[in-house]
Amino acid sequence: MSKKNSEYLINRKDNQYEVVIGLEVHAQVLSESKLFSTSATKFGAEPNTQVSLVDAAFPGMLPVINEFCVKQAIKTGIGLNAKINKRSVFDRKNYFYADLPQGYQISQFKDPIVGEGKVILDMPDGQKEVGIERLHLEQDAGKSIHDLDPQNTFVDLNRSGVALMEIVSKPDLRSPDEVSAYIKKLRSIMRYLGTCDGNMQEGSLRADVNVSVRAKGSKEFGTRCEIKNVNSIKFMQMAIEYEANRQVDLIEEGKSIDQETRLFDTKKNETRSMRSKEDAHDYRYFPDPDLLPLILDNDYIENIKNNIPELPDKKKNRYIKELHLSNYDSSVLTAEKEVADYFDLVLKQHKDLIPSAKIVANWITSELFSILNKNEMSILESPISADHLGRLVKLILSNKISGKIAKDVFEEMFKTKNSPDDIVEKKGLTQVTDTNEIEKIIDQILQTNNDKVVDYQKGKTKLLGFFVGQAMKASKGKANPKILNEILIKKLS
Repeated sequence: MSKKNSEYLINRKDNQYEVVIGLEVHAQVLSESKLFSTSATKFGAEPNTQVSLVDAAFPGMLPVINEFCVKQAIKTGIGLNAKINKRSVFDRKNYFYADLPQGYQISQFKDPIVGEGKVILDMPDGQKEVGIERLHLEQDAGKSIHDLDPQNTFVDLNRSGVALMEIVSKPDLRSPDEVSAYIKKLRSIMRYLGTCDGNMQEGSLRADVNVSVRAKGSKEFGTRCEIKNVNSIKFMQMAIEYEANRQVDLIEEGKSIDQETRLFDTKKNETRSMRSKEDAHDYRYFPDPDLLPLILDNDYIENIKNNIPELPDKKKNRYIKELHLSNYDSSVLTAEKEVADYFDLVLKQHKDLIPSAKIVANWITSELFSILNKNEMSILESPISADHLGRLVKLILSNKISGKIAKDVFEEMFKTKNSPDDIVEKKGLTQVTDTNEIEKIIDQILQTNNDKVVDYQKGKTKLLGFFVGQAMKASKGKANPKILNEILIKKLS
């Protein structure tokens, strides 16, 4: 295996193979009711408690489109820089499965609600554009449960009819790392828009991963295999690595690759055959006779577009241009909406910190991230409010506390939720800036360590660190480091 930046090649003897990947991401629309019924969509409800007659496919029950889900799809399309189609059609995708009561899935085939678009990924070797083929709306199936009884399969229809957005990428991805960046970017965009919560552990974001391989330099695509329903970025990466190597091994052995659907076994870290890959005609798609074509006008689309919030790429560029943050810092801060909101709130509540945005960013991405990760908490659960973080930074900038003391105060803030001002005052941690007081401390240190003073003056200048440490210890860490260093160097010289 060779890997240079985002290049990902599989080596076999004298041959090198490139991996070609396309994703079909299924994102659950963030909506309180289903796509064609008023049933609730709350996660974790008791089995079969969120099922209407429409969801259970009782005879004579007709679907009625949920306009909110339509708006959510349009918003997502706009966030993907995609074309919004003014006319789209719902189709019946026919197949039989126990948890699909109707015997067909209402989806979109030839005329989806969203057409071609693109997303930009930040990779180590620069930006990469990934094309979006389409986004269409469809209803989810129910859930078959096989592990509750040795002889029976149970069916939970709570998910039946839940609105999904299927986002189909072009085959532009070339490595597991690019797939990771792509999923994270999609998730970020949808969370900013409020169109999908992106909770992969709850199944609201999962993907079918299409993998093929070809000789390096070839323009022809190889035979692809589809790995179904992968619900974690880590598992996607593992599945791609295994499947790509499996296909290369077959080619090297002179065998052909069958186009098929496969499953990823997370325990064995391998893909296994599920069924031969179906083509569209196998599903006998036809327009759903119970649903009229969806017709949108310019005003409807423009009204939604005018209410789109600031998205991660735009926010990142604003941080770089207006706050003079680096591309890296801006990317880290904007990757998750909640982090960007926290950062923005610090600067909103403390506008005088805007010129010092870099320092605020550093405290968030280093100290705050570190302590939250250590305690397995999200930034929404942070005991340190945006206001308190801003106050802490101002105490440092005003020289009331040193950076070292600030870290101790920060930990106390995390434990107690108290403001940094109260902690500093209560514990008497205000930084000493009085030159006379610092000079007294230094004189005492130099007098106690006269032999080392002589050694320093003979050329052992590394002893400066010793004197600084002793002086800071004597001041209980409260002496202003800059003033202390200046006086110390002057006296030693």
